[in-house]
Amino acid sequence: MFFSLGSVTALVAGIFALHVVQKLCFPYFWKDVFYLVKVIRYGARLEIFKITSKVVTIIDRFVQQAERIPTKPFLIYEGITYTYQDINERSNKLANVFLEQGTLKKGDSVALLMNNEPDFICVWFGLIKLGCAVAFLNTNIKSRSLLHCFNCCGAKTLVVDLLDSLEDILPSFLEDNISVWAMKNESSHTEVQTLLDKMDKASDKPTPPALRATTSLKAATLYIFTSGTTGLPKAAVITHLQSLKAAAGFWAYGGSEDDVVYIPLPLYHSAASLIGVGGTIEMGATCVLKKKFSASQFWNDCRKYDVTIFQYIGELCRYLCNQPKLLFKYDLVRYDMVRDEPVRNSQGFCQHVNKGETGLLLSKIGASSPFFGYAGSKQLTEKKLMRNVFVKGDAYFNTGDLMAEDAEDFICFKDRVGDTFRWKGENVATTEVTEVLGLVDFIQEANVYGVEIPGNEGRAGMAAIIVRPECEFSGKKLFDHVLNDLPGYARPLFIRLQESMEMTGTFKQQKFNLVKSGFNPSTICGPLYFLDFSEKSYVPLTNTLYSSILAGERKL
Repeated sequence: MFFSLGSVTALVAGIFALHVVQKLCFPYFWKDVFYLVKVIRYGARLEIFKITSKVVTIIDRFVQQAERIPTKPFLIYEGITYTYQDINERSNKLANVFLEQGTLKKGDSVALLMNNEPDFICVWFGLIKLGCAVAFLNTNIKSRSLLHCFNCCGAKTLVVDLLDSLEDILPSFLEDNISVWAMKNESSHTEVQTLLDKMDKASDKPTPPALRATTSLKAATLYIFTSGTTGLPKAAVITHLQSLKAAAGFWAYGGSEDDVVYIPLPLYHSAASLIGVGGTIEMGATCVLKKKFSASQFWNDCRKYDVTIFQYIGELCRYLCNQPKLLFKYDLVRYDMVRDEPVRNSQGFCQHVNKGETGLLLSKIGASSPFFGYAGSKQLTEKKLMRNVFVKGDAYFNTGDLMAEDAEDFICFKDRVGDTFRWKGENVATTEVTEVLGLVDFIQEANVYGVEIPGNEGRAGMAAIIVRPECEFSGKKLFDHVLNDLPGYARPLFIRLQESMEMTGTFKQQKFNLVKSGFNPSTICGPLYFLDFSEKSYVPLTNTLYSSILAGERKL
């Protein structure tokens, strides 16, 4: 009896000790286990799709949910609720309009230029139901970049709700035989066809499932444009495999059909469309869509709609993610900010950073994490790859993000590298801004970079310029130029006049010292200017104006 009682006591003590050790050393052990089980289950589902060549896509999943929970709220927009059935039937109407017109066929690419609204999702779903690949266009891009986007994805049809923004390039679209459809009841342009009036008359019956069916996970379903280090936007190919993986995110982290997802990000970004909307569909949950992000309305909306999930990236907050190394391989390597390149040792290989240090985020490319590249150019794809990183022959995807890992293995965003920086939630390509500034007649040379403004996330645009000897700087002319040719997030807020540019040893423009010196007029020799919308000009940056910017009294 004594021996038996002692054995039980020892067993209980051992279990308790293991529990304490687990809590102290591995606090997220069970959460990681449950997460791992879910990922394995979902991975098995994708393998079944691959083996059977019967892929259940995101749109298939949405139709399933619409049949299972037709009256459940799927989308809430500006206080109006749209059920799964509402969105399904309206997307059917859109699909039937094009089906009756006979202008689209399975496999075509269609460009979508729309703001956040329910019809963005209806158009997206309707086109996918026809078997088309949809290219999401950034609503901030200008004429030259817009034409470039069409060349990348091969689209010959455009659906737009921002028709006024196309006034300058509409003739170019028509010359290239691009069919333009406006989300309007009528249009003053006879060459532009309208959709809303036709949708009102169209049938809401489902289109044949065979039109949207696919047998390959690697087939393209979307093109999402991202500004990279080459200047012009690049079309990232989004396959069914990638869209399904993105949609599983919320579910894998514990989300359920009882959740309400808040989406204030632009739908042309993958975070909002693939993860936000796709994740809502996978869970059978509800999403709240905002026309645009509003800091003053954010928490009120969360309380009003009982929001349980929201994404935080870029300037919304510092985006954090915790990915177990057995599943998703990533590495943080040392980065030389002065030379603007990864640090390599004497053998030519990259070096890992220590815990807590900031490094360049790389993702290993392999069978479990393939990189499908960008549409239209192998050169653009190759520029995003780093080879011979740790051993000869390996290949990694260069995210261009500087990140740091804390003591609990959480990873957080710090900055962008190279010729890009982030401002107002967008990647700004300095090469593209430099090219636009170079078109101003009095600018001889420009060097664009980002500077930190206390109290603001990301970096605001700043340009050091050399004025041509025979010319004078004109703040008004430069203001008009950037207003017309650059999206809001890419316009330099500050201008610094210089007589010469500092160069690196490889004859690249030196940005590090410029970034470090910031925009303080009391510490910088030479004229500084600020983008002032009230004056509609670049005005001299005085100490008083500088102080008001730091105090948050100026809208940036």
